[in-house]
Amino acid sequence: MEQYLPAVIDITKAAGAVVMSFYRSAYDVTDKAPDNPVTDADFASDTLLKERLQALLPEAGWLSEETADTPERLDKRLLWCVDPIDGTKEFIMGIPEFSISVALVADGLPILAVIYNPATGELYSAAKGNGFTFNGKPHAVSDRRELAGSIIDASRSERKRGEFAPFEDQMTIRTMGSVAYKLARVASGQCDATWSRGPKHEWDICAGVLLVQEAGGVAVDLSNRPITFNNQFVKANGIIADNGYLHDAIVAALAPYGAARKEKGLTY
Repeated sequence: MEQYLPAVIDITKAAGAVVMSFYRSAYDVTDKAPDNPVTDADFASDTLLKERLQALLPEAGWLSEETADTPERLDKRLLWCVDPIDGTKEFIMGIPEFSISVALVADGLPILAVIYNPATGELYSAAKGNGFTFNGKPHAVSDRRELAGSIIDASRSERKRGEFAPFEDQMTIRTMGSVAYKLARVASGQCDATWSRGPKHEWDICAGVLLVQEAGGVAVDLSNRPITFNNQFVKANGIIADNGYLHDAIVAALAPYGAARKEKGLTY
């Protein structure tokens, strides 16, 4: 399937151009749920991606944040897993930390991935078994081996809730929007790791998981288990992504919080 990657990159960049036509201008914003906004730009990006990706590979199913889910995808070997804008809140605030995330899944695992930040022009891509590229050049995760002083990207909401406070003395915590963008930044070595203890939708993380893996890093759920995709229940039990060298130390540092979730009966 790697022969499709150039076309997927072009389609993702076209969606980015559509998103940027709305950025820092007038558009409608509605709330799908509390603290979960959606904009005209999300829908316009979704429409373009669905039309062009399905034309590229008609036999693939479809799973997107902004398209009503249907059970037909569960019977498909191939699946497009898409977030038309990951980081909509940053988009609305005019903060250039949002991205378009596109992945092709085969038999439950991502095999093609593109994440694009149209505000900065950063383009991250990978095909399974063929390595990772950042802005068109082969790249890899960072080589940091000590958790002390490591650079960790963290979401605004999780920092506000104090979830990263226990780590701020030992690590450099940087606030960054978009889960997909954070995962791409781990893959490119722009940070050493990121994690989220809350549930993550498949479209948030699917492309980023492959990018991190192809760059030489590790991306697993909060229980240190591999993440699969195209499931009936489309939420993963959090995510941990890192350069591999730091993985065991991060898993150990997060273990008490995973145990606390289990005690509360939370399974994702």
